[in-house]
Amino acid sequence: MKPEYFNTMTNNFYGAYYENSQYCNRGIILMFGDKIDDLMVKTGVRWLHRNGCNVMAMASDTKDYAYHDYPIESFEKAIDVLKSKGNVKFGIIGASTTAMIALAAASFISDITLTVALSPSDFIMEGFYRDGLDGARERPGNNESTLTYKGKRLPYLPFAYRHPEYWQKLQEEAKRRGDMAAARDMFDLSEKKYNLTEDMKIKVERIKGKLVLIGAEDDSLWDTCRYINRITDRLKNTTHVCKTAKLVYEYGSHFVLPQSMLESILPFGLSALLRFTFKTLRDHPKECKQTRIDIDRRLRRIIQSW
Repeated sequence: MKPEYFNTMTNNFYGAYYENSQYCNRGIILMFGDKIDDLMVKTGVRWLHRNGCNVMAMASDTKDYAYHDYPIESFEKAIDVLKSKGNVKFGIIGASTTAMIALAAASFISDITLTVALSPSDFIMEGFYRDGLDGARERPGNNESTLTYKGKRLPYLPFAYRHPEYWQKLQEEAKRRGDMAAARDMFDLSEKKYNLTEDMKIKVERIKGKLVLIGAEDDSLWDTCRYINRITDRLKNTTHVCKTAKLVYEYGSHFVLPQSMLESILPFGLSALLRFTFKTLRDHPKECKQTRIDIDRRLRRIIQSW
C-alpha cells in the first residue's frame, strides 16, 4: 500500500493518495489525526479500501500538526487530483477537530456527496498550536481561525482561556475527570463567555448527498451530542438537500471509531489501550464496545450504498 504524496508547495495541498488494489471510482478524503501516513491513517485507509473506496489522506501542513488558518481550497485541489485518478464520487471523513473541518469543507464544496463527522462541533473553532511554547502541549492561536476560504479567516468561537491558562485548565479538567484528555468544561464556558453567532456556525444546509453525524453522550472533549442535535435542528428549519443519518449513543467516549478499524490497529492490545484513554471506556467497556460495533455495521452499510 504505497501512497503517492502531494505537498503544499507543488500541489497546493498536503496529502497522500492510497489507490485501492481493486478497481473502484469512489474517492474519500480521510482526515484522521495529525498525519497522512501513520498507523492510524493506514488502518483507516485499509478499512475504506475494504469498503470499495480509494483514499486521499489529508492533514495540516504545519510543523506542530495543529490547525490554524487551514485553507478550504486544499480540499478543492485534492478533489481535482481524485478526479484525475478516475474517481467520480467524492466523500470526506473526519474525527474530532477534523470532523468540524469535514463539515465545513462539505458546506463549501458541492462535489462532496458523502460527509462523515465523528464527534463534531457545529461551529468553527479557534485555531490552535502544538509548538510546546512554555511547556504547553497545546495553546490558542493568535486571533486565528482553524479555517480560511479565499484568503479570509472564517469566523470562529474563541476559546474561553488564553495561553498559558488554556493548557493548565485542560490538564486540571482531564485529571478531575480521570481522562487522557478533556475540554468539555472549557467549550461550555466558551459558549457562555462569547456569543455563538450565526456567522460562526457551519452552514450544514449547503451539504450535498449523505451527511452522517456520529457521537456519544459521554464525550469528555466537548458536548458533541448537543452540537449534533443543533445541526439536525438547523436542518429541520432550513431548506436543504442532504439526507442525514444521526448515530448518537449513550456510551462510546470521544473515540467513536468502528470496532473493526480499532481491532486492526492493535489486535492484541486494544483493551489495554482503551483503558488508558477515557474513564468511560474503563467504567462501561461493554457498552462502549457495542457502540463501536453498531457504528461499524451502520457506517459500512452507508458507505457501500453511497
